[in-house]
Amino acid sequence: MRYPKRFPLLLGLVMVVMWLLLNASVSFGQVLLGGVLTLGLLSLAKRLRPVRPRLARPLLLLPLIRVVLVDVVRSNIGVARVVLGLTGGRPVNSGFLDIPLELRDPHALAVLSAIITSTPGTSWAGLSPDGKWLKLHVLDLQDDQYWIDTIKQRYEQPLMRIFEQ
Repeated sequence: MRYPKRFPLLLGLVMVVMWLLLNASVSFGQVLLGGVLTLGLLSLAKRLRPVRPRLARPLLLLPLIRVVLVDVVRSNIGVARVVLGLTGGRPVNSGFLDIPLELRDPHALAVLSAIITSTPGTSWAGLSPDGKWLKLHVLDLQDDQYWIDTIKQRYEQPLMRIFEQ
């Protein structure tokens, strides 16, 4: 049996393994049932994603992942300082700000939202209807321009190189 060119084999394998783990059985019947359900779900889900992700430069994901991991650790420390009151008497100002976006690929925007939301102290609060503005919530907002530059340089520019160039 030949699979379509874009059949997500790794996702299918993960789904079958999850099915087996949930059923706590590796019997032939469970493997067969998991395989049939996986094929059915993947064929139905294919219709939900008319636009497929295209990575122009996938190797650039590695430095981006490193940057995100470093930022997550730094943000955890920053949020812990705010929560524990270790700000040196400086007032904590949370707030929203709008960041202009050049990024247009829907998959890159989804990755950007995941990065921002997974970084403690920040949250993706919305995207303008035209997709040109990101609304960001920051727990400790001291300098708007710092956050705009951080999002654009550390995340948006690498994502544009990965997905759009």
